[in-house]
Amino acid sequence: MAAVKRLTQRDIARLAGVSQATVSLVLNGASSAEGRIPAETRDRVIKVIRETGYVADPVARRMVKGLNRILGVFTYEPAFPSAQADFYTPFLLGIEEAAEQFGYDLLLMTGAGRDAAGRKRMFGDNSRLRLADGCLILGAQFDPDELAQLVASDYPYVAVGRRDDAGGPVRYVGADYVTATAALVERALVMGHRAFAFIGQTDISESVRDRWQGFKTALQGQGQLVHLDSQTGSTPQAQLAAVRQAGASIVFFGELADAIAFDDCARASGLSVPGDLSIVALGSSLRIERNRRAFASYAIPREDMGRQATAMLIQTLVDPTIVQQTLLDCALVLGETLAPPTTTKDFPN
Repeated sequence: MAAVKRLTQRDIARLAGVSQATVSLVLNGASSAEGRIPAETRDRVIKVIRETGYVADPVARRMVKGLNRILGVFTYEPAFPSAQADFYTPFLLGIEEAAEQFGYDLLLMTGAGRDAAGRKRMFGDNSRLRLADGCLILGAQFDPDELAQLVASDYPYVAVGRRDDAGGPVRYVGADYVTATAALVERALVMGHRAFAFIGQTDISESVRDRWQGFKTALQGQGQLVHLDSQTGSTPQAQLAAVRQAGASIVFFGELADAIAFDDCARASGLSVPGDLSIVALGSSLRIERNRRAFASYAIPREDMGRQATAMLIQTLVDPTIVQQTLLDCALVLGETLAPPTTTKDFPN
């Protein structure tokens, strides 16, 4: 894919119908522009800057002979909240290890700002993307407009996690959730399960859709989905009642936390797991108490994703026209919550 020419102040001036000096004054801050540039002109320049995603490049003006050897890291969710530390920490450990190996420093991008809905933004009035030679992007859900803006630009980036096309193919290192989820379904089928339940969302992000796709594909023609709960907010008690009413012998969960709550509820109700009901969680976590038993699941290679994404970004700095897409295997975790059903149901083909 051909690289798109990087926007300059001259380009912004042309699009706004002003001089390059006017653009420079606006970029230098309101205090230097007040009283010298009409508000209407200043607003027009800012509008063009926001629409094009132009980011002033102070470092490039000083680094004519080479790169900064700094890699940016941007996360759409807070990088270090206690509730999600198990999610981001392994990615960041892998990124740090690879950056150190290749002789790069890391810059955590936190100040670009938020949109009207309170969501973090890569591109904003305070964006400092150009301080880094390239950027690693993490998040459960990406902003599609910002991702399309990245794809259309020549700024080096790599997404951690598979991403759908955004006006063109996206560079990424992700986990192969489709294959791993299908393997768990196939293991359950071999054990004799035929009546399946699925609890979890099915279409909010690529990783969620991949899990759902793997589940549906493996189940087709061999078992039957007798209960689907894709709504958020259901209580474990309501979920358990619906699963038992549907006659499912096994329940797949999109989120480990939901599987834990359901398991607690099932055992409190006198059910044996996996004696009476098997449970599978589609993804692993680091923050499980030691007295918790292991769920049938798969291990997400988060650290390796971080390492390989960093290596891919550094390779992109050498040749930004290359677009690579890599999916890593997820190792199955047998766990303690999957066993043959005590009774089986026959379903019409």
